[in-house]
Amino acid sequence: MAAIVSQIEKHLQSLSNLDKREIQQRFFKTGKGEYAEGDQFIGVTVPNLRLVAKEFRDKVSLAELQTLIDSPIHEYRHCALLILVSKFEQSKDLQQKKHLVDFYLSNKHQVNNWDLVDTSCYKILGRYCFEIQDDSILLNLAEEENLWSKRIAVVSTMFHVKKASFDLLKKLVIKNLNHEHDLMHKANGWLLREMGKKDEQELLDYLNLHYLEMPRTTLRYAIERLDENLRQDYLHSKI
Repeated sequence: MAAIVSQIEKHLQSLSNLDKREIQQRFFKTGKGEYAEGDQFIGVTVPNLRLVAKEFRDKVSLAELQTLIDSPIHEYRHCALLILVSKFEQSKDLQQKKHLVDFYLSNKHQVNNWDLVDTSCYKILGRYCFEIQDDSILLNLAEEENLWSKRIAVVSTMFHVKKASFDLLKKLVIKNLNHEHDLMHKANGWLLREMGKKDEQELLDYLNLHYLEMPRTTLRYAIERLDENLRQDYLHSKI
């Protein structure tokens, strides 16, 4: 087990960049009192993470991924999640998919920054819930107090939105519409914008019911692709 994990870690270390690390640590808010306080970066780009994940996907077990996902180093966790996504996408067996979902959920405390959430959750949890037609996992996550659990819940609906299924997204946005953290405001607005890309009328109908109570960030994200005059009407409460 140690050998393959060591190979992945050494490969990632060989791709590290100190200047990039400094930028990442500021960008992902790792300072004292910030949302990712203490998260450690080594400066590996996402394209390089994807290359490493592709190389090792079929060589690494879940037990070995556990070692990576337990790491305090952000890119080790990110690489492990990319490998998990790839394993899930390659699986044709429902029981195997459930096993991978259970692994993800048991490690959700390590899916603890927005990039880790956004590149993994809808491709695993969202797809699984849509395929089995049971959204209880996402509904339960939305009820948890943890910021990342709530973001996982709403971002996971991306898979539903891509399939033109919007009811779950609408429900989860309202559930945490006025959450205290800006990262939830952004996630809610982003997913609403994605809904609008699939069906603009669905977005407009939803906005007309709720836009006056939306945090400004959520509204701005949601209306980003609308006609400029319509955008201004929403921004100035003229609808």
